[in-house]
Amino acid sequence: MTKKEKAAYIMVELDRLYPETPVPLIHEDAYTLLIAVLLSAQCTDERVNKITPLLFEKAKTPHEMITLEIEEIKEIIRPCGLSPAKSAAIHRLSELILEKHGGQVPSTFEELEALPGVGHKTASVVMSQAFGVPAFPVDTHIHRLLTRWGITSGKNVTQTELDAKALFPKNKWNKLHLQIIFYGRSHSPARSPLRTQDFITAKIGTADAQKALK
Repeated sequence: MTKKEKAAYIMVELDRLYPETPVPLIHEDAYTLLIAVLLSAQCTDERVNKITPLLFEKAKTPHEMITLEIEEIKEIIRPCGLSPAKSAAIHRLSELILEKHGGQVPSTFEELEALPGVGHKTASVVMSQAFGVPAFPVDTHIHRLLTRWGITSGKNVTQTELDAKALFPKNKWNKLHLQIIFYGRSHSPARSPLRTQDFITAKIGTADAQKALK
């Protein structure tokens, strides 16, 4: 199977499994999505979704967020991990959104990535899911599965993103990255792979992946 054939098979199967792709993180707008994605670093979406209602009850706009003390934000988001850094970033990025962007979350990669605590992956999620701009955010599920499926070398997440964008149609990126995440969680979790359910790997996997299934 060539990489193009693999890509075509992956899209067909994922469309069959996941015709609808709701964003896993609960949010109301671009700002609450940005905060939720920032909190999701090294934290599960499930836990983030338990914490964000508590935070957004107190502050769900940049104007409201800067009225909170960083320590108050930190106590609320503590279960998400990395709370000192995340709370400081949330407070400062809220200030910058007000100071530089008129209170609106910026809608370019460059402006988003200039905000504290916002890396390329976070910016990609916001661009794709809040603004509908084609992007291919690569998280651990996507990096692991695209490597296992022989779509990329697995060298690093930057290379994985480039390889994915080269193979998959641009108009599929926003939906496809969520489909791969859903598949990874239900069919091929990293810590305890349900190997008999990982049928995509069984169908198109590399030699190394095939060995892992035996």
